[in-house]
Amino acid sequence: MKKTSVRTRVLTGAVAVAALGAAGLGAVSASAAPSPSPAAPAAVDAEPQNKSLVQSTGLSIEAATRAAQAALDAAGKDGRHVSVAVVDRDGVTRVLLKGDGAGPQSPESAERKAFTAVSWNAPTSELAKRLAQAPALKDIPGTLFLAGGAPVQSKGAPIAAIGVAGAPSGDLDEQFAQAGVAALGR
Repeated sequence: MKKTSVRTRVLTGAVAVAALGAAGLGAVSASAAPSPSPAAPAAVDAEPQNKSLVQSTGLSIEAATRAAQAALDAAGKDGRHVSVAVVDRDGVTRVLLKGDGAGPQSPESAERKAFTAVSWNAPTSELAKRLAQAPALKDIPGTLFLAGGAPVQSKGAPIAAIGVAGAPSGDLDEQFAQAGVAALGR
């Protein structure tokens, strides 16, 4: 076996010590919190006076579920098999309940009635009457101008809507939707 010179052993040791030192320094710097880059965007100030932010009011999922169940219960007490939809201010479905025995078309109809009611902030029975003056309204995607949709308001502005479909008449559907709206006030 060949002996290594003192010079080789010293150099090898120095390289090993340098490598360990660099690894230790890298680990310490990797665990340190990164400093913000000057080019990074600042966080948005969430204070109410910030004009870049908008706040909106909506129903909690618990409230939307309570309203939908109240509408479904009202229909059940009358012996009707319906579907109930609750949509938010943007017309996005938050809750959809298809009651036992409800027809296959009723869930979609309930969603479309709710979407229509929140879009115009009016019961769909009133909106159906407007079709005589503006028949093209019925061509707007996602809408259904039949009685059975009721808006939910806060300070006069729409924040949600309830749509019911499946009863023998739109008037009954709307009565059940109004029962859902009333449940929110309790």
